Order: sequence, then C-alpha cells, then structure tokens
Amino acid sequence: MQQFHGQVVWITGASAGMGRTLALEFARRGADVAVSARRLDRLTTLVDEIDALGRRGLAVQCDVTDDEDVARAVEAVLAHFGRMDVAIANAGFGVVGRIEDLSDADLRRQFDTNVFGAMSVARHALPALRRSKGRLALVSSVAGLLASPRTGAYTASKFALRAFGLTLSQELYGSGASCTLLNPGFVATEIGQVDNAGTWDGTRKDTRPLKLMWSAEAAAKVMADAIFKRKREYTFTMHGKLGAWLGQHMPGLVHLIMRGQGRSRRGR
Repeated sequence: MQQFHGQVVWITGASAGMGRTLALEFARRGADVAVSARRLDRLTTLVDEIDALGRRGLAVQCDVTDDEDVARAVEAVLAHFGRMDVAIANAGFGVVGRIEDLSDADLRRQFDTNVFGAMSVARHALPALRRSKGRLALVSSVAGLLASPRTGAYTASKFALRAFGLTLSQELYGSGASCTLLNPGFVATEIGQVDNAGTWDGTRKDTRPLKLMWSAEAAAKVMADAIFKRKREYTFTMHGKLGAWLGQHMPGLVHLIMRGQGRSRRGR
C-alpha cells in the first residue's frame, strides 16, 4: 500500500499509543513521517523504526499547549522536508472526576491540550496543507458524542473539538485541503495510565473495559484509511459506533443508563 508515497505526514502525541502506530502505518504506506511529543527519547526510537521501513523520519520535540512551540515544530518539518501533506493533531489525555470535585486548573489543563493544542496544530499547519491540498486530521473520541459520569472535563473537550473539526470541514470546502474528525472508541493506549496532571505512570491501572478494546495497530489502519478518503468524520469501534448513535439519537435513554454511575470511563 503506497497511498501516501512521497508525501510528508506530521503527527503530534506520537511518543506512544495511536500516534506511534499511526506513524509506522503511514511509513508503511509510503510517507515520510515527522513525529512530535514532549518525550524526545521515545521519538528518537520511533524515527529509527520509520527509517527501517525505508522512509525518512524526523523527531521534533513539541508541547502542543505552547503555541510558539507548535509554530516552531511546523517550521522544522517544512525546513527538513520542504512540504507537509498530512497533519494529525493526536496529542490528548483525560481528566477524570466529578465536575464539582475538579479544580479550575484541572479543567484548564484538559482544554489546553485537547482543544487549544489541537487548534494550534490546525492553525499553524493549515497554510502548508492548503499549498499541498493536503489533509488535516483531529483525533477526538466517541466521548465527543456521548456523555458519561466522571468524564465531564474530557467529554466537554471532545465535544468542543468535534465542533471545531466540523466547522473546519465547512470552511475548507473548495480549497483542496480537507479535515477529518476521528472518533475512536476504546483503544489500547497509555491514556488510562495518565493522571489528571497529564503525567504517565506505568504502574497505574487502566480501568477501561479490556474486552471492548481495539489494538492501536487496528485503529491506525482504519484511521489512515479515513484520512486517505478525506472522510469528514469517522467513528469506530463497533461499540463506539453504538455509543455515538445512542448519544446523538437517544440522549434520554443514555441519561437513564448513566445517571448515578460513578466509575470512570474514557473514550480513547
């Protein structure tokens, strides 16, 4: 599969999980791949794997909550490769807890990464994507279509990101560039081991339902397909599609099912 042969893909949040597997999937499909995250050591290892697949890799350290850092990352990718054909705003994490128990700092930290970080990636990448008639992808979540207890901050951030992505699709119409909103259900990533401060802890138990999870590799394949086809919005897994449908079309039933439940559920 060489759907992206000769193209340049930039992915944020690429040090682990879906970002990492997406980088390798795009390399297998012929793309040169720039990867960004805060953990540079992991990016360096990933670049070695991209190079081993016969494609060019580039590690660019970037914190998406710093708008100037995002701008510098885009400049670095363009300086190295000369173009950008796909930009994927994948960096994200989940703040867990009852809304009344969360601090202002918790809520702002959630939106700084999941919403403003993705917006920053889009704003700085779009001029290059317009020139290449390329593709922007925003990694949202089924949580952007389905509310559940103890995930109010995360869900609100994904609802906002969905609105941003759908609006961008309208605004980009006719430009040659496109925006794809991706809504994963449960996928085996490190998100369940990240605390409310955004810090990863490998000993932390992931409380999401293991039996409902897709592998990150399976997720990367369908996400790359959706981006290639320039889908406006793509929701997966099967359970994710069901949850999204219920959230959109039967909110009253969802309320009856979810009310009073206190255990944490996170969409990615």
